[in-house]
Amino acid sequence: MSIPQSGGGPIEHFDQLAEYIASGCKPAADWRIGTEHEKFGFLADTLAPLPYDGPRSVRAVLEGLRDRFGWTPVLEQGHIIGLTRNGANVSLEPGGQLELSGAMLDDIHTTRAEIDSHLAEVRAVADPLGVRFMGLGAAPIWRHEDMPVMPKGRYRLMTDYMGRVGTHGTQMMYRTCTVQVNLDYASEADMVKKLRVALALQPVATALFANSPFFEGRPNGHRSWRSRIWRGLDDSRTGMLPFVFEPGFGFERYVDYVLDVPMYFVYRDGHYIDALGQSFRDFLAGRLPALPGEVPTLSDWADHMTTVFPEARVKKYIEMRGADGGAADHMTALSALWVGLVYDTTALDAAWDIAKGWDTATREGLRVAASEQGLAGVVDGIALRDLAARVLEVAETGLKARARTGAGGDETGYLDVLRERVASGKTAADRLLDHYHGDWQGDLTRIYDACAY
Repeated sequence: MSIPQSGGGPIEHFDQLAEYIASGCKPAADWRIGTEHEKFGFLADTLAPLPYDGPRSVRAVLEGLRDRFGWTPVLEQGHIIGLTRNGANVSLEPGGQLELSGAMLDDIHTTRAEIDSHLAEVRAVADPLGVRFMGLGAAPIWRHEDMPVMPKGRYRLMTDYMGRVGTHGTQMMYRTCTVQVNLDYASEADMVKKLRVALALQPVATALFANSPFFEGRPNGHRSWRSRIWRGLDDSRTGMLPFVFEPGFGFERYVDYVLDVPMYFVYRDGHYIDALGQSFRDFLAGRLPALPGEVPTLSDWADHMTTVFPEARVKKYIEMRGADGGAADHMTALSALWVGLVYDTTALDAAWDIAKGWDTATREGLRVAASEQGLAGVVDGIALRDLAARVLEVAETGLKARARTGAGGDETGYLDVLRERVASGKTAADRLLDHYHGDWQGDLTRIYDACAY
């Protein structure tokens, strides 16, 4: 989840909303890679989730990172709720999941170095506390009543609202983790093409990165329960955005979509003001019930944009949001996959050629099949395993064209974990299920050691 946005004065005309998105346009030479990942913290002895407060807690980990590694704290009502340093930030999900939102970096080599450095810092702080962190898409055993609640006003408002608009919203908030990558666009036309590819091929990412086959202590019948959760959350702000594929789509049409998503809050002077279900269009007209007579700022608009959760999301960049959390090579592979697909013109064209003939039903069918069956899914004669193989070939071509070399060669090596999954037909979720039914003999507590960093 995002920290409060800042910057930008009052919105004086409607065009500023699209202009805000357009201000993210960059020449290709300035395109960067921002990788974000979430992870579950737990007590090593009891396997319980971390509380916010106490000697072995989320707060203790944040304070340790602050004191030992030079992070600047972010406070809300006197509580430490995040950290910033050198363009990166650490924040908290509602159930205490620790998120690194990485800096915008030049290549996948530096992305991997950033991930490794962050995990090493977290281990250095957490190990003496008897605290560990693990990478999965959904908490395998914990129930809702087991989860702590972080001291963030945004989450208190959202928790109540989620219970009224969908069936799985609080599961998403408190018991899921994802990895995503944020990528740039050059122009409105470039954004449109990249967003269409991102949405259409997001089910491929869901299948390749499926890593949440357990929930509340047993197999859940899905390879990605996290993806299943998103399909039962809030239809007004989630999904595959069919309108993106319609003629004439661009910045203004995306603005219209976001404006029609009900509000959660307005952030003022360190406080979240309840605006649940209210309209940003009314806010623009000075008729918001929560703040009568007041008009929004660009910061309010930026905040509101963080409350829409489609499978790929536009801000001043595009967020690829379809993957479960996982190990370090899993995180890096996600960035490599999407950079290879969309940061080279030839690869982007080839990626669109794969998906451009699909209709809304096919795209949604692939999304469901990826969640339920991973790489074994088949929709309208399209086998996700074969589709993933084609997509990986395109991504490899795109990464080779970038020719960004590091100590281990170019960036294509970061796709190796995905090539292995396609070759075997087994996702991370399938491997975990094999252990559960095999050497673990149904003892799901073994997953904590298996997936710890």
